[in-house]
Amino acid sequence: MSGKSKIILSVVAFVLCTVGCSDSFLETPEPEVVVDNTPQLDIDAARKAFSELPFKTGVNDFELDVLFNKKWAFRLIVPEVEDDELVPLFIDLHGGALTLRPDVHTRGSCTLAPALESTDTKAYTLIPNSQGFLWFASFNETQVVNLVKFAIENLNIDPERVVVFGYSDGGFGSWFFADTHPELFSASIAIAQAYGLITDDEGIKRTEVPVYVIHGEVDELFPYTNTESLVELARNAGSEVELVMAAELGHFRPCDYVPYIEDAIEWVKTSVWE
Repeated sequence: MSGKSKIILSVVAFVLCTVGCSDSFLETPEPEVVVDNTPQLDIDAARKAFSELPFKTGVNDFELDVLFNKKWAFRLIVPEVEDDELVPLFIDLHGGALTLRPDVHTRGSCTLAPALESTDTKAYTLIPNSQGFLWFASFNETQVVNLVKFAIENLNIDPERVVVFGYSDGGFGSWFFADTHPELFSASIAIAQAYGLITDDEGIKRTEVPVYVIHGEVDELFPYTNTESLVELARNAGSEVELVMAAELGHFRPCDYVPYIEDAIEWVKTSVWE
């Protein structure tokens, strides 16, 4: 992303400000303490460690030690596959990314998982833990991108059928990765969000990856009309974006979105992969 890139903010500005804005500019800043003995991320070492993980069919929970004493904690659900069979990979970015919970990625998904099952979609599912950072933070960009690459290198994954999916904060992340890493993803499913479109000196950046947006008609955090306007801006920039309104649904009942997610998965199968 260009140093000149910036984000168009809508209602998300208010949400982010409630988390990050403060009156610290009134205080005398403390001298910055530089810690020089924290381990640096070694991608080759992380790749090797991933390749040695004992993946089995079903649910697998692992951690990799990485940058600044942090961990990449993730769940990988492995389908039954033949030796020469390649199947899709879905990345499931959880909501509530700023809440630091070590088990948030293992609590089970009531959105993507049942939709994959009901549509008879055989796929790997990778669910990383945000570690308390938003999905477009550099830590999570590094985590998600490399976990996807490692998974493709080591598992029976079709690199042409990798989908990034997310609800709420995860929805912001899913569109972000479609914008910034089109070489990795074939489609994005973004739910219950109001993504800040990336711009440069030429205007709004065209998203190279098809995006399927699902938004609740009565979303309490991000009004439907705001997301509708952002989708229109993205389309005007040449992006392929499908927008579906989830009738009478709000923000805080994600499990109710499963029928809409089923439609999104069928859209990926028929409109993107075929």
